[in-house]
Amino acid sequence: MRLLGEHACFGGVQRFCAHDSSVVGLPMRFSVFLPPRAREGRVPLLVYLAGLTCTEETFPVKAGAQRLAAELGLALLAPDTSPRGAGLPGEADAWDFGVGAGFWLDATREPWSRHWRMESWLLDELLPLVATQLPVDLDRAGIFGHSMGGHGALTLALRHPGRFRSVSAFAPIAAPSLCPWGEKAFSGYLGDDRGSWKAHDASELMRAQSGAPYPDGILVDQGLADRFLDEQLHPEAFEAACAAVGQPLALRRHEAYDHGYYFIASFVDDHLRHHARALGG
Repeated sequence: MRLLGEHACFGGVQRFCAHDSSVVGLPMRFSVFLPPRAREGRVPLLVYLAGLTCTEETFPVKAGAQRLAAELGLALLAPDTSPRGAGLPGEADAWDFGVGAGFWLDATREPWSRHWRMESWLLDELLPLVATQLPVDLDRAGIFGHSMGGHGALTLALRHPGRFRSVSAFAPIAAPSLCPWGEKAFSGYLGDDRGSWKAHDASELMRAQSGAPYPDGILVDQGLADRFLDEQLHPEAFEAACAAVGQPLALRRHEAYDHGYYFIASFVDDHLRHHARALGG
């Protein structure tokens, strides 16, 4: 783990780091905020997954989460959203909301399967690395995210029961099998068999549960002025899936709020408190 930058922040420290990933096969970056309480022992870890055009810097710079995280004793981990520098044709399409963005899954289709292994990178490599080198407690871990990262937070929490105690999302791509972003990414990464897409679709994953996987509740915030709401996000599909299996869901719809970080900064404190209650922060 290489330290790229370090900044004192609300009595704790905000760090920007990198490591050479054997899973991805490329250097990968991430940021981590350690609260003052981390000087005394291990603290709960809250993982934030960002959206399509974001990096590991977006959340710590724009969300304003460190003040309350310092107070609650939560560490914040924000991984980069995609592999960088693979040199694949079409890789730049990530910035046009297409194939090339990470989507928090392991691609099975060439040429993306060589490096686009974001699920394995996060769960099997980055989290163990961080827990080995920093005072964080993986037994008290939660996950949340925004847009593509909200999709990732919901799907990873459902695909890996027991890894995360709590989950929440801002404006998630809640039914990617039904939207242009998801269709483009899934067909590129997983192939044309739509049946295989269900394993990475939060609404389908929730609908397949035999009971409530998070009985203490899932929190989702959605702005009603979000220009992507009708075509891309489909929170109503996830809401219906939760209702079908008895999963408590607080889906809060906010007038006038859009898809950006002014929206996230307005409600991030509620998400930190949601996770702190579950993680004992």
